[in-house]
Parts: sequence; C-alpha cells; structure tokens
Amino acid sequence: MNVTNTGLIYSNIGMATNNTARKPAPGAPRGTAKRSGKSATAADGKSARTIGKKSIRRVASAALPTANGKFTIYGFTGNGPQEEAVALVRGNLNGKSAPLVRVHSQCLTGDVLHSLRCDCRAQLELSLKKIGQAPSGILLYLPQEGRGIGLMNKIRAYELQDHGMDTVEANESLGFAADSRDYDFSARILKELGAKKIRLLSNNPEKVRQLENSGIEVVERVPCQPRVHKTSRAYLQTKKKKMGHLLDKL
Repeated sequence: MNVTNTGLIYSNIGMATNNTARKPAPGAPRGTAKRSGKSATAADGKSARTIGKKSIRRVASAALPTANGKFTIYGFTGNGPQEEAVALVRGNLNGKSAPLVRVHSQCLTGDVLHSLRCDCRAQLELSLKKIGQAPSGILLYLPQEGRGIGLMNKIRAYELQDHGMDTVEANESLGFAADSRDYDFSARILKELGAKKIRLLSNNPEKVRQLENSGIEVVERVPCQPRVHKTSRAYLQTKKKKMGHLLDKL
C-alpha cells in the first residue's frame, strides 16, 4: 500500500518542523463566535465551536477513496498553529458498535520516507486496513512529529541515537519529556465528530488515559502491533521498558 496516496500527509510539511515540544499557548480562536455553543457561520461556511477558551473548527471535508475503502477526509483547526489535524472517517459513528479509532502522530521519516528506525508507517498501514474492515472508524492524523518535539529536533535526536542514546535519552538530552504529546485536541475532534465512545487502536496507555481524562470513553483498547522489523526492535523495546507501551513478543 502506498500511504502517500491516501492524502494523509499534509501538503504544508512546514507544520511539522516546529522546534519546540512545549504545549501551544492558547491563542485567539479562529473563525469562532465569542459565546459557547455553535458559532455563527464561519467565513468558509463550515462549523466552528467554542468550549470555554478552547475552539474547534471544521475547515472542510471531501471524499477520499483509498486502497482501504472510501473515506471522508475532514480538516480541523483549534487554538494556535499546532492545533491542526485531519480525520479520515467511514461508516456510521453512532451505530450499535463504537467506532474503531486510531490517533496517529505524523512521522515524515516513517510514514513518507519508509524509515525502519520506527514502526510508524507499519502502524499507519495496519490501522487503515483495520478501520477499512470495521463497520465504522476514524483515523486522526496529527502534527506531533517526534512525539511532539518537531521535525528538526527529531533529527537532532536521531543524531544522538547514532552516538549511543536510546529514543528516550535523546529526547530528554534535548530538554524535552520522553513524550511531549497532548491529546486534548484529539478528544475535541472526536467529540465534534460525535465519537464519544471509541475502540482505540493503540499500544500506549498514556494515550488512553489522556483521552479518557478529556471526556472520551475508551470501551476497548485494540493492540496496534505490526510485525517487528529487526532494525526497530531496540526502539520498541525502549518504548516498552521506559514508556510503558503494551508490546508483546519483544
């Protein structure tokens, strides 16, 4: 499967090159009304919503046929330049069974360039396949390169790893947390789509915890573990040992 044909990778790669993993400071909501609830129609005619000081805006949607079935792709923005994401949606999200959801962090080196340093592309492909086979599902694709540190810092971390550090040590050596991602914006998108109960494709218990703390009920965690390549085995072992990821047969 050629993931670059799915439309998941943003045309503006510059959004992934932010050199900081700090949480974005709340900015003025774009295209939203000042009161809570649904706003007046935004400039492009799409819906916007403000909850307290946190906004969510559906920018556009379009049909997206893929090798794994027909999806609808949505663009969402929130507060600040880092709160941008796309959602691939298929099926009835309010059906009898909870939709199968993957919250995937952008990985230019893996998703696009086929790097074997990580399993990101393999997880993306497996997720699209499983969602395509499910009655309904969502794939959220977020600009959280390098577990939230940005593309340039991710390459700096790779350089440190080439000199003996593991993935956690490298991020921390650069002054970042082992994992700097925040899933509140993801939860707001899921709520906007009407998916408040989900089956989550993830090996990361911290992702489950954050989504549940943001009001999403994870009724089932579905493992997302493709075949392990020998090149990425040490990386995955570090994630299991130091970050608590739920990975079998490592």
